[in-house]
Amino acid sequence: MKRWPTIMRGGILVAALTFGLPVGSAQAHFQMVIPSQNVVQGKAKTITVKFVFTHPFEGKAMKMVKPAACGVMVGKKKVNLLGKLKPFSYRGQSAWRLSYKIKKPAVYMFFVAPAPYWEPAENKYIVHFTKSIVLGLGGEDDWDALVGFPIEIKPLSRPFAVWAGSVFVGQVLMKGKPVPGAEVEVEFLAEGKIKAANDELVTFVVKADQNGVFSVGMPKPGWWGFAALVDAPKKYKGKKVEWGGVLWLKTDKW
Repeated sequence: MKRWPTIMRGGILVAALTFGLPVGSAQAHFQMVIPSQNVVQGKAKTITVKFVFTHPFEGKAMKMVKPAACGVMVGKKKVNLLGKLKPFSYRGQSAWRLSYKIKKPAVYMFFVAPAPYWEPAENKYIVHFTKSIVLGLGGEDDWDALVGFPIEIKPLSRPFAVWAGSVFVGQVLMKGKPVPGAEVEVEFLAEGKIKAANDELVTFVVKADQNGVFSVGMPKPGWWGFAALVDAPKKYKGKKVEWGGVLWLKTDKW
């Protein structure tokens, strides 16, 4: 990336300690980064990537203002895509999307750092640093690379071309170091098309081990979101900040 916004220069969110970049919530708010395809084969192709703030299982969207930063990492190179974002309406709320052409074999890691979101129910700001990974034209290197978020999920199992019924393994890292016992929320993008027997079934919760490693089964084809939640080390506007490192991946039907 030629020049990041202030909050993302140097490959990490250096001002995250003073600028909360929230958008999710511990109450099943998820920032989403959803590409129209997560595996692109054959020849060069333009895909659409949507950036939405929502309750994925229930399909209840919230307003999303323009992100503070947005980009794609191809190999080790970051490209600023903030200027390519276009607004659109998702379930009656503002959201963002962009078009991007997959031109060469590589792993394309799309990511977003949202603008601040205040959660009055919890009296704190919330951050969801979010990414989703696309395999482009057969290049399979670097799918476990890190964007450099303050908190991030490192895939330990391939995050694309995944059969439904597979198990995803990830590691929660905060400033590059494992987070022992990190809490990870997991939710399926059902958009209200599935009715849960009780509210507790909407969001699954798992804790990472002493090395920050967790594993989750994904029984149904579709998009699955994983949000690792920790308390930020500093406040924002005098309020507590919750950081979330979020990863989205798609499972395919047998």
